[in-house]
Amino acid sequence: MLHSVKYGEQKLIVDMFTRREGRLSFALQLPRTSQARLKKQYFQPLTLLNIEADIRQQVQLQKISEASLLTPLPSLLSDPSKLAIGLFVCEFMYYALRDEQCNEPLFDYVRTSIEWLDGREHDFANFHLVFLMHLSRFLGFYPNLELRNKGMSELQSREYSMYFDLRAACFCAQPPLHRDFLMPQEAGRIHLLMRMDYATMHLFRMSRNDRNRILDILIQYYRLHIPQFPELRSLPVLQELFQ
Repeated sequence: MLHSVKYGEQKLIVDMFTRREGRLSFALQLPRTSQARLKKQYFQPLTLLNIEADIRQQVQLQKISEASLLTPLPSLLSDPSKLAIGLFVCEFMYYALRDEQCNEPLFDYVRTSIEWLDGREHDFANFHLVFLMHLSRFLGFYPNLELRNKGMSELQSREYSMYFDLRAACFCAQPPLHRDFLMPQEAGRIHLLMRMDYATMHLFRMSRNDRNRILDILIQYYRLHIPQFPELRSLPVLQELFQ
């Protein structure tokens, strides 16, 4: 589940990213009783669902006949920090996956990431940074290390010797001829982030200011590669987390 909005008195319009069909929108009749097959609480952001639906081409709003929880996420909904991260990730994907077609590896990455966050008791402050960095791999603009590695060899592997071209998604020895690039010290943040995964990210200590700066860079990076990427309403809450 990516997003839902009430339509009239008894309907919901929901947006989902599905494993077999990619991004889809559905129209749902809100249940009148607790025994209804479609329960309103299922259609909350980030909920993982099994659904049965008759998918029809050229139809804007599909219909769901049945839905059930694929994986319960009790911790994600009860922990305020996880909830803030989860709502940000969900809003981010709502825009980042706007035109995404069937992509089963991407779906599996999103699912396992959400389940990992729900099951983690501590050391998840960098989750959203790692998630966004590796999400770019599935969307086609994960940073290219080839030029950086070549440059590092030539420059005797100095840590902060390379620039990062945000448009071309690659490191370079000289600044590009446009403004969308990172100076060497900040380019090093991208390289650091590429080394992180969920299992090791707790080993990379960051202040809240460091974390927020990296997040700003990532959002700028996505905006250059995904047209009309808007301001995110969930961002200010996330930026206040984790001293």
